[in-house]
Amino acid sequence: KKKKKKKKKKKKKKCSLTFIKINSLTMMKLASVLALAGSAAAFAPAQQQTSSTGLSAWADETVVGITAPMGFFDPLGFSRGKSDDIMNLYREAELKHGRVAMAACLGWYLDAAGVHPAFNSELSNNPLEAAQQLPAVGWLQFVLGCGTIEWLAEKIKDRPGYKPGDILGAAYWVDDSDEGWVDYQNKEINNGRLAMVAFMGIFVQALYFDNYGDAIHGPNSFLPFN
Repeated sequence: KKKKKKKKKKKKKKCSLTFIKINSLTMMKLASVLALAGSAAAFAPAQQQTSSTGLSAWADETVVGITAPMGFFDPLGFSRGKSDDIMNLYREAELKHGRVAMAACLGWYLDAAGVHPAFNSELSNNPLEAAQQLPAVGWLQFVLGCGTIEWLAEKIKDRPGYKPGDILGAAYWVDDSDEGWVDYQNKEINNGRLAMVAFMGIFVQALYFDNYGDAIHGPNSFLPFN
């Protein structure tokens, strides 16, 4: 009888433990479901509607930079819920970085081709080595020149009717109703976007593969017909 009672107690303990485990698992599942439901509520259509309407209004008013085949391309959602001022700031930064990247691509290959008239052409044709060999006076000129351009750009922004990136004041003479002017702006933005991606590839090619020259038509080309 005592043995039977002990067996019954052990069975009860096992049943209670399994019941506790099952309950804990179900509670964890319920908690995770509720957490997911709560997080999903943050992305409810009612809340998305306010940000998307503001963004669609900016996209409808902006005819520059929204080109085929991508259209309004923002896969990471940086523009979601942003105001017009923030979007104009993004456009200003995009134009500035694109212009700098286009100049950098041109300067890089001029330097790599041996066209380096500064400092009696004593600097290396490798732009990364040339940057290290540049004397302090050259860096001072570079910093002062860039700083002056930035200072002038900030002052130009204060004028009425300023458009992002329009440092020369073209908006006073022509607006976005002119298809030719819009096409010109789209070309600048698209070339700037391409230059930003291209310069990243050029820099990685020189830094990690020690090849700062022409990788398309040069001796180290990857093309089969060269």
